[in-house]
Amino acid sequence: MPKHLLTVTVNGRRQEVAVEPRWTLLEMVREELRLSGSKEGCGTGDCGACSMIVDGRLVTSCLMLAAQADGREVMTVEGLTTNGQLHPVQQAFIDAGGVQCGFCTPGMIMAAKSLLDRNPQPSLEQVREGLAGNLCRCTGYAKIYEAVMLAAGKQKAG
Repeated sequence: MPKHLLTVTVNGRRQEVAVEPRWTLLEMVREELRLSGSKEGCGTGDCGACSMIVDGRLVTSCLMLAAQADGREVMTVEGLTTNGQLHPVQQAFIDAGGVQCGFCTPGMIMAAKSLLDRNPQPSLEQVREGLAGNLCRCTGYAKIYEAVMLAAGKQKAG
């Protein structure tokens, strides 16, 4: 199958990427760009493990065709780190212990960043709503919510 050439800015870097027409954004990022942070948990948009930010909006990249990213800005979890410094959301997940196996963590972090970009001081209920599209099979979510509240500058999620 012939590949199509796309121009996409990923994590601040403009690149040309050759993709098959049927590829998803997730496949392009993982297979062609070798950015493996985002995971495919379900392939149906239900778990959020593949969450990325496209033009400022949170998307499930397993449902978005790579061709739809042509000319757009994509941020993956790898793009949050600047000069070796973790983003405050990433650091908060570490500090609050908001990780278990780590499979859902990149998607949770991207959803949390998206939420905090829109609402820097969310309530616990707003955090729960903001992460509702992301599933974790290891935790009871308390530490994840605590991490988001910590990143927002609040001490406890309760």
